[in-house]
Amino acid sequence: MNVKRVLLEFMREKAYKPMDIQELAQVFNIDKSEYKSFKKTLRVMEREGLVIRTRADKFGLPEKMGLVAGKIQVHQRGYGFVIPEEEGEEDVFIPSSFINGAMNGDRVIAKVTKEDIKGKRREGEITRIVERVNKIIVGVYEDSRNFGFVIPEDKRIQNDIFIPKAERNNAKTGELVVVEITEWPDKRRNPEGTIIQVMGKKGDKGIDILTIIKKYGLPEEFPDKVINYTESIEDEIPESEYKRRKDLRDVRMVTIDGEDAKDLDDAVSIEKLSKGRYKLGVHIADVSHYVREKSPLDKEAFKRGTSVYLIDRVIPMLPKKLSNGLCSLNPKVDRLALSCIMTIDSSGKVLEHEIAESIINTSERMTYTDVTKILKDKDEELINKYQYLYEDFKAMEELCLILNKKRISRGAIDFDFEESKIILNEKGKPIEIKPYEREIANRIIEEFMLVCNETIAEHMYWTNIPFVYRIHENPDEEKLQKFSNFIHNLGYTARLGREVQPRALQDILDKVKGKKEETVVSTLLLRSMMQARYSPESIGHFGLAARYYCHFTSPIRRYPDLQIHRIIKEFINGRISDEKSKKLIRVVDEASKQSSEMERLAQEAEREVDDLKKAEYMKERIGEEFDGLISSITSFGVFVQLPNTIEGLVHISSMDDDFYIYDENHLTLTGERTKKIYRLGDFLRIQCSKVDIDSREIFFDIIEDEYGKLARNSTSKESTAFEELEDDEDDDEFEILTSEDEEENF
Repeated sequence: MNVKRVLLEFMREKAYKPMDIQELAQVFNIDKSEYKSFKKTLRVMEREGLVIRTRADKFGLPEKMGLVAGKIQVHQRGYGFVIPEEEGEEDVFIPSSFINGAMNGDRVIAKVTKEDIKGKRREGEITRIVERVNKIIVGVYEDSRNFGFVIPEDKRIQNDIFIPKAERNNAKTGELVVVEITEWPDKRRNPEGTIIQVMGKKGDKGIDILTIIKKYGLPEEFPDKVINYTESIEDEIPESEYKRRKDLRDVRMVTIDGEDAKDLDDAVSIEKLSKGRYKLGVHIADVSHYVREKSPLDKEAFKRGTSVYLIDRVIPMLPKKLSNGLCSLNPKVDRLALSCIMTIDSSGKVLEHEIAESIINTSERMTYTDVTKILKDKDEELINKYQYLYEDFKAMEELCLILNKKRISRGAIDFDFEESKIILNEKGKPIEIKPYEREIANRIIEEFMLVCNETIAEHMYWTNIPFVYRIHENPDEEKLQKFSNFIHNLGYTARLGREVQPRALQDILDKVKGKKEETVVSTLLLRSMMQARYSPESIGHFGLAARYYCHFTSPIRRYPDLQIHRIIKEFINGRISDEKSKKLIRVVDEASKQSSEMERLAQEAEREVDDLKKAEYMKERIGEEFDGLISSITSFGVFVQLPNTIEGLVHISSMDDDFYIYDENHLTLTGERTKKIYRLGDFLRIQCSKVDIDSREIFFDIIEDEYGKLARNSTSKESTAFEELEDDEDDDEFEILTSEDEEENF
């Protein structure tokens, strides 16, 4: 029984009135042996904001009390939005005067004071702070005679932090410091803290990325307890494992990764069978053999949730001994694996499959570049070097195309955004930024991992055992309607009813492919999508048009994969009893929630590092001219994307040849006098005019457009920072999820 779900369903009943723990325990016949666990579940639900405890210690649902539980996102101007815990519930706008001491990211309870009227967001006031998350803050120290204070680097944290003289830790004015909060703010008082680390001056090598690492609370080192546990792990594979596992050491298989990858957690093998069938093996490092449940290593991996990739460094989920050593499928050494071996027909259908614990020995450590040269460029030197694998690579390409065709034909949405490849020099300065090439080798691994993840998810779904699924819910209806209106104004028609199918959305992407509006249509469509997440419930994956889906293929760098490896191994070895199954309900619930949160945090940190390095790159190119396309239009100007993926703003104040009127429905800016119209996808010749490193903002001026030359007004006002811009409040909710695998787009 899923206690949380049952409790929530009970409280949703019309007749329900708030009850205390004893009353609820009586209703559900909770005996003494179960009472402690039942009480803990209620406390967890309260902490998560699923239920509210009144002053009389009675429990009820927030929505039934005119309350909303969620996380607050504070804007740098001071106002905020409460993002509800309940999926699909509308955000609540919080004016700055009603934030009442809450800080960005805190879990809060908000009282709704104004309901949604005529499309205007509902408003509210923070009444309770359930959980504080900003325990550590990075900022610049400023000294004064009797005290000091720290100005947070994160502009969403509104309050300066008061530092008593005794707590300044020898920090000097202008230095970047790390502060631990000792007293939280309220309506009238700033937070107070103690400086626990002086990082150095801005501009020092590595300080910029280190600041972001500290800002997001990402762990830099593993605790001694974890390192000691890791060092105690035997390097040799026990003889008992050789005896009990499926021996696949004679099967030809390779890893295919980027040149700089060190955590090689997936290998692939292929064999062509009769009647156009293929035998595909996806062999994943058996990390769970080394990371035992509830060990110090497991607890740390759960806490981290994922590895974080910050251009020139990795914050790994597991220590290097495992991620780059014992668990990495390095060539020509025996490794433990969990293998999924599938027989696939010529239409891409999986006819049968086997899941087994295995021993493997990979033949080669291949790179995307070399495999692409072999298949696409027919590089004779590489073909000769890997002659014994050449037919395998050709078979992999054939199967990849078959699987892709099947996936697209069933309606999977294939976003084709250009990802950024940022190259730094030895001093950490960006020297080149270009689109990341997604060639045939990348696509082979994407398709093989996707079909494996689906096969595993469907297999485990029918066992009826608690499991961690990767889900992607149907698009937000209101946002989808706005998208439908927009493409209609562009001359495209689509049937986007309440029960929209992914195929209908892919059809739109096909229609705009290669046209100047392709990028913006794709971007707006992605904005209307829900964010993919982990869940104990298998409700399908909309973007992939998959009924069953999970993440099985990266246990070195993702905790959900590690957790489901454990469950699969327990199941195939017949060790899941009814009692074990009950315990797993809580385990998969906690893993789903924690992993979803840490994934989002990692994405934010990775995106901010990318934005920082793009701003640094353009800072060195102020005054230079570039060609670009209008990628977005707002009431305060146009965003222009350059061929190297960098995006900047032409602020409306610098477009001083006319007064421009914004058309929200058609996303255009029209000159009142000249009738000049700026549309999405229009070509512009721009000049980089200003870069604000702190806010990661790049500003452009228009040099030439599709109407011909524009005379630059030497007296035009310099583009100002975003505090004077009319803000698009949905921007925080939008993200392009970049990754090595296609699956990560969702």
